[in-house]
Amino acid sequence: MSVTDVAAAALTDSIRTVRGTEPLVQSLTNTVTINDVANVILHWGGLPVMADSPGDAGEMADLSSALLINTGQIPDDRVEAMHEAGRNANERGIPVILDPVGVGSTPSREAVAESLLSEIEFTAIKGNYGEIAALTGVEAEVKGVESVGDYEDIERTASSLAESTDALVVASGVDDVVADADGAVRLTAGHEMLGEVVGTGCMLGATVATFCAALENPHEAAVHGTLAFGLAGERAGEMDHTGPGSYRTNFRDAVADMTVASVAEFDLEDQLEQVL
Repeated sequence: MSVTDVAAAALTDSIRTVRGTEPLVQSLTNTVTINDVANVILHWGGLPVMADSPGDAGEMADLSSALLINTGQIPDDRVEAMHEAGRNANERGIPVILDPVGVGSTPSREAVAESLLSEIEFTAIKGNYGEIAALTGVEAEVKGVESVGDYEDIERTASSLAESTDALVVASGVDDVVADADGAVRLTAGHEMLGEVVGTGCMLGATVATFCAALENPHEAAVHGTLAFGLAGERAGEMDHTGPGSYRTNFRDAVADMTVASVAEFDLEDQLEQVL
């Protein structure tokens, strides 16, 4: 398992690099969360572009620093655009991130995910516990796009998927897991209110894509992006809020305001555990 430094200095260096680089991040995502995905990319310091139609998607992949493919909605023309953009991104050697939203809930979503994985090389795959389990062939319970089962062996499941796809795997849940073929780490940063806002999973995928676009080390990008996302969730919970709506606003503000001082407020060594 690759070792990533999660000290405050290392994490803030990564955030500075993202903001200094201002990477263009292309997202083919669903209309439910497209605005949240675009804004979280922007708040981390990236430049969002949401080109998702055949022709335009491939052309934009020729210009972007990273590509995010989110399968929250799968009309035929968008799936065509996903493949087109993915092929062009692979030819250019830029990171491609897959967020297999709802895989395991319907055969159609499974077929789309399988076709993408068979034809496109992914740098990272970000999904909830149920989605990661479904991609690995482990029995999973996914209702709509939500993971509702128990996944006691999620670290080994994520590592198995990493081995079979040669991609880093981020499994999101109460704790988040980042795995490669050799092992996994568990990240405990986050807040329970993240689960009360539709779209936070999509925003995590966008965060991982943005960090992958700017950082040379994909493992560092996946760990630091996931950790920074969780810390923003914690900061949002500390700010005044009366429910999911105000928490959602707080979260976006916390991402935009993630600085050396705010990162220093946390004991980061307690946020990561080598579990496999």
